[in-house]
Amino acid sequence: MASSRKAGLVTGAANGIGRAAAVALAKAGYDVAINYSRSDDQARETEGECKAAGAKTLLIKCDVADDAGVKAMLKQVGDALGRLDALINNAGITHPAHPKDFDNTSLEDWDRVFAVNVRGIFQVTRAALPLLKEASDPAIVNTASIVGLRPGPQPHAYAASKAAVVSLTKTLALSLGPKIRVNAVAPGWMEGDWMKRMLKDHYDELMARRAKATPLKRCVTADDVAETMLSLIEHNHFVTGEIVIVDGGFANST
Repeated sequence: MASSRKAGLVTGAANGIGRAAAVALAKAGYDVAINYSRSDDQARETEGECKAAGAKTLLIKCDVADDAGVKAMLKQVGDALGRLDALINNAGITHPAHPKDFDNTSLEDWDRVFAVNVRGIFQVTRAALPLLKEASDPAIVNTASIVGLRPGPQPHAYAASKAAVVSLTKTLALSLGPKIRVNAVAPGWMEGDWMKRMLKDHYDELMARRAKATPLKRCVTADDVAETMLSLIEHNHFVTGEIVIVDGGFANST
């Protein structure tokens, strides 16, 4: 029997944007399925924050590139939560190759990035459709990136995969409407571990420079992105197929 509380599934929810999104849903009155693939301790921290906000939670370890695992995950969601009103496709990976260093991008790295970042969205969305179609106002939000819209200092596989997420978001909006709304967010340079891994010793210097060049005078945070995701789910009922840039206006100022 379906719960009277809405339910959401967030992939890649152990930390960063995924954790912030899961907690935002919990605070908005949703029960939350928390997907992750590796970071057990961090995923349990996300679960604890969601429970503290009053949510019933379901913790699921699953690689979104594994179609059998994804189908099993959505069965668990249906069995445990009884419904699915919101899907946030956030799981994503990159690899460490410099954008100008073609030789250090292996085919294995390229295929793995696309398997998680693009095929994962397709597989999770496909498996979630039966539950989403039963909801009264279902919504999907995908995590793209500013480098999916314009060139940036990111590995080629990652940038190309996020461009594919942009295209997939638009085609899903067309094919799943009018029942299901599908949008994406495209964060700019975001504070936290992801950019620390990318920028290494130059993190503080380059983030400060980016903040200075941003109209709102800071870089984006995971909570900023989660706030936009929640707005696309809970409000904006006539918006679909859109890619919302979350970067404090930097893209429009350069």
